Amino acid sequence: MDRLDENWLTDGLIDFEYKKYILLAYLKTVKDNFNDKKLFPFMSDLIFHYRNLKLVREKKEIIVENFPKEITKADFKNLKLSYKKLIEDDEIMKELDSIIDFSTNKIKNRLNEGKEIYDYLEKHIEIHPVGLTPINSDEGYIFIGEKSNNTYSIFRYLITIFENSVDRFRAVNFQYLGTFKKMIVETYESIKKNLINNYRELPNPATYLMLSSFEIPFDETYLPMAKRMLVQYLETNSR
Repeated sequence: MDRLDENWLTDGLIDFEYKKYILLAYLKTVKDNFNDKKLFPFMSDLIFHYRNLKLVREKKEIIVENFPKEITKADFKNLKLSYKKLIEDDEIMKELDSIIDFSTNKIKNRLNEGKEIYDYLEKHIEIHPVGLTPINSDEGYIFIGEKSNNTYSIFRYLITIFENSVDRFRAVNFQYLGTFKKMIVETYESIKKNLINNYRELPNPATYLMLSSFEIPFDETYLPMAKRMLVQYLETNSR
C-alpha cells in the first residue's frame, strides 16, 4: 500500500483487526522505502496521520455528526467535529480507542525510525557559501551534489517569509535550472559567474554548495532535505 488515505480512520468498517491490517500494510511500505533511504513523502504523511490521531484522542468531544463520515484535513485543523452519535455507542467508542492506541504507537515508532535516518544523513551533508555572500540571501542559487561525483544539480531558490501574530515562518521554493559537470579547470566561483551572466536580474546572488558524503535518493530524500537544510542554514547564519 503506497499511501494511507487521510480518512482511513473513519472510512469503512470501524473494526480493530480491519484497521490494523490497513495500517500495517501501509507501514510495511514505509519501512521498505526507509530501508532504501527514501524518506519522502512518507515522513510528512506519517506526521499528518500521527497528529490527527492525537487530536481525536485529546478531543474526545469532537467527531463527525453523522459518523462514519469523511473527515477532511480542514475538519481536523478547525476541530469542527461532533461526537454525538458515536458517544451513544459505547462498543464503537471502545473499538475506536483500541484502534487509536495501536495506530498511534505504530506510527510513532515508524516516525522515530525515519527521524534516525534523517539525522544520520544530515550529519553527512555539508553546505558552504560560494564566493562572497550578500546581505540579502533570500534569493540565489544552490548546487547540489555528492563528493564522489562531479555532476551537480543547479537550483534557483527563493525564500518567502510568512508572519502571524505569534510566529514567523520561512518557506523555500526551488526552481530547477539544469545540471553541470564540473571540470578540473573550473571553480564553483566560475560557475556562479556564468549564472550571473545568464540571469542578469540577480547581479549579486547568494550561492551555496551542498555536498553529500554518499549517494542519496535524490527526489525522495536529498532534494526535500536540501530545502529544509538551506532554510535552517540561512536562519542560523543571518542572525
